[in-house]
Amino acid sequence: MHTHTSPRGPQEGIRDTLAQRQQLIEQARLQLKTELVGIDDVIDRVMEAIRAWYVLPQLCNRPVIVCLWGLTGTGKTQLTRRLAQLLGFYDRFVEVQMDGFSNGAGFRSSTISGMLENSGIHEGEPGILVLDEFQRFRTIDRKGNDAKVERYQDVWALLSDGRLPPPLSALGAIERKLAEAGYEAEREDDEDSDRAGKRPYRYRLDAWDAQELKRMLKLKEPLVEIMQWPTEQVHALVTRFQQSSQAWETDYSQLLVFVCGNLDEMYQETAQRVQDCDTDADIFHRLTQRLSLIDVKKALGERFKPEQIARLGNEHVIYPSLSKSTYERLIRDLCTRYTQEVFAQTGVQLALERDVLDELYANSVFPAQGTRPLFSSVHAILSANLVKAALWVLEQEADRTQVYAIALDPGRRHLVVKTGATPGAPRTRLAVNFELNRIKQRANADFRALLAVHEAGHGLMYCLLFGQAPQEIKINLASFEGGYNSYVGLKVTSRQNLLDRVCVSLAGRVAESLVFGDMACTTGAEHDYRQATEVASRYVRLHGFGDRISHTDVTVDMDNHVNTDVGPSNAAIESLLQAEYERARSLLSGHRAALSTLVQALLTQGMLAPEDVRGLLRPHHITVGHAGETTHDALVLEPYARKLAEFGSDARVHPRHESERLRCL
Repeated sequence: MHTHTSPRGPQEGIRDTLAQRQQLIEQARLQLKTELVGIDDVIDRVMEAIRAWYVLPQLCNRPVIVCLWGLTGTGKTQLTRRLAQLLGFYDRFVEVQMDGFSNGAGFRSSTISGMLENSGIHEGEPGILVLDEFQRFRTIDRKGNDAKVERYQDVWALLSDGRLPPPLSALGAIERKLAEAGYEAEREDDEDSDRAGKRPYRYRLDAWDAQELKRMLKLKEPLVEIMQWPTEQVHALVTRFQQSSQAWETDYSQLLVFVCGNLDEMYQETAQRVQDCDTDADIFHRLTQRLSLIDVKKALGERFKPEQIARLGNEHVIYPSLSKSTYERLIRDLCTRYTQEVFAQTGVQLALERDVLDELYANSVFPAQGTRPLFSSVHAILSANLVKAALWVLEQEADRTQVYAIALDPGRRHLVVKTGATPGAPRTRLAVNFELNRIKQRANADFRALLAVHEAGHGLMYCLLFGQAPQEIKINLASFEGGYNSYVGLKVTSRQNLLDRVCVSLAGRVAESLVFGDMACTTGAEHDYRQATEVASRYVRLHGFGDRISHTDVTVDMDNHVNTDVGPSNAAIESLLQAEYERARSLLSGHRAALSTLVQALLTQGMLAPEDVRGLLRPHHITVGHAGETTHDALVLEPYARKLAEFGSDARVHPRHESERLRCL
């Protein structure tokens, strides 16, 4: 019995191809998530943005542009490189450092077209182009004036429609050389007979001119052959090129373009101190998650012209800083890799205890700097010590099947390796430098007491007035001598909110006065007073919240507005500051027990998280909310929607009163 199988048509072939590419892109997504920790949402957005380009590139009539913005060390460049490998584009991948120092760029490769010409990406075919460090390629300076741009000026044409015009400046240079060759030849013809028999002047293309000519005219001949062409042949080709109506543009419309960079302006409110190793990684993570497309556009406006920003499109993917759990996982994975390498080379099985992992976190994580400090710190702290530990175990001729635990000694200055769990088992101590955590521990009891009282005063006042717990209260710091409170941002700041901010700023000094007495108050409140005065002056002079509207001269430049009503407004500001100081004193005096509770907890723990504050204040009948801790939105503390509903309801109930009120207005 014979069975007849119908031949597969073109539609089935296309369907199989599309299905295969869909499967490959999903596999790449999963693989990236296993290798790049903590950026699952970023990976999902990128994969969806490039899906159509990868599955059916024929649909693309202009480049697909995906912009990746984030702090240093968050994996932007790593994502693009690994993606090119996973999708099979490793040989059609070009990475351009937009600061002008691309690998392999060479002295003469000052254009994007030149970089693409020397790559494996062919005209009219898909490829991946990465424009890295794009923030350094600014076209306007900090004053808004045009900035001098010497390299990669053709990038804007590429981003527009993927079609690069021929480099006419190079063509002009070749034309000038041809003209000079013709002039020299005519001079030789006119010379006296004593020059007869000499070789006539001929212009030969150098390697650079030959390369440019080949690219402009899309020639197939090798460079060596083109360089040997006579002047007449080159001149004829150039003339025909100039007279032709053919489109000489180079088509790169099927490119996938990644624009990568770090827009410092976008992080001004969240990453002001790159040396900050004290801010909790989760808090920093939440702050950076609030950044949006609008923040990107605003930051780009500080560096580029509006028409150039438009060419970058709207597919802007923002990397948040890494969370605490991500850093912890990276440390675990890194430590596992080190111990596995030691085992592979020596046969000794080592395992790091939890206290070592926690200490590595405390000494290697700088939230504003990403993963680079973490990798270098863990390597510096562990690599040599693990080798020493393995050598010591080998010297003891101990059981190779045993796993040898490495823990911290109580002083946290040595790693302890033991050959057994019994008290008398041999052990060794390996010196280790956990410098940051030692700096954070305030050894002086008087200084710790002062910091705890001051910061508890700020924190308690914030809870009382804003109904929220600070994001963190800390006195164990390495970045500077002092402590701090970190507060949730406000989307809308009301008149009452401003007064409350002044009161919170003054509460640290008030707490010092209540606990230690007026004569023991310190100069540590200087910054608080500057902050309170700034808010109070804006309250009176700019926002018009004083008893009288204070006069301000308005200029075109927002930074140059000048208040000329200095005398009366000074008096109003001083009165406001005094009133808020007394309010802070009254509130803290009425909550002395709650203040003492926070102080003692800070002395013991060194820092308080929101859940700690809530638990500590609950017995004192102070209710603290959860808003802003899990949401990406800033707070609006006034019930504006409820007040609007009440206003509308009142107007419906008393329409005559409302009409009379409007007539009076």
